[in-house]
Amino acid sequence: MTLYELTYEFQQLLDMMEDPDIDPEVLNDTLEAVLGDIEYKADGYAIVIGELTAKANHIADEIKRLNDWKRHITGNVDRMKMCLMKAMDATGQKKIETEHFRISVRANGGLQPMEITGDVPAEYCKLEPDNAKIRCALADGVVLDFAHLNERGRSVVIK
Repeated sequence: MTLYELTYEFQQLLDMMEDPDIDPEVLNDTLEAVLGDIEYKADGYAIVIGELTAKANHIADEIKRLNDWKRHITGNVDRMKMCLMKAMDATGQKKIETEHFRISVRANGGLQPMEITGDVPAEYCKLEPDNAKIRCALADGVVLDFAHLNERGRSVVIK
């Protein structure tokens, strides 16, 4: 029997409990059977959840290892390109054609890099809400017409 079916049976049992004509002994026996099945299913769910959590953690570790490896390889590629560019600059070459490749040095596209070196006037700044201050005020009971706190979510904890 699935957990869904057990939940449905439990709901029917609760409905039966409201019926004054049902024998209390029958209710008690049925309740123990349904609860025992739910506990058995819940134990199985917890085992599977634990296994999947362990696999997810293993995958996360593997992703980190592969990202570190990728970062190492990318760093080597960047260093090699920099050495090639320095050699081409030193020899005054803008383009090299080989049997397999055409290598050239060119300016990067996109937005031109910018560095801010002083105080920026307000007309060049964005105004953003202070979420921490708003949250603190709402938690302290202050009524704000532009914000409110939602209910916290719920989750299952398995220890």
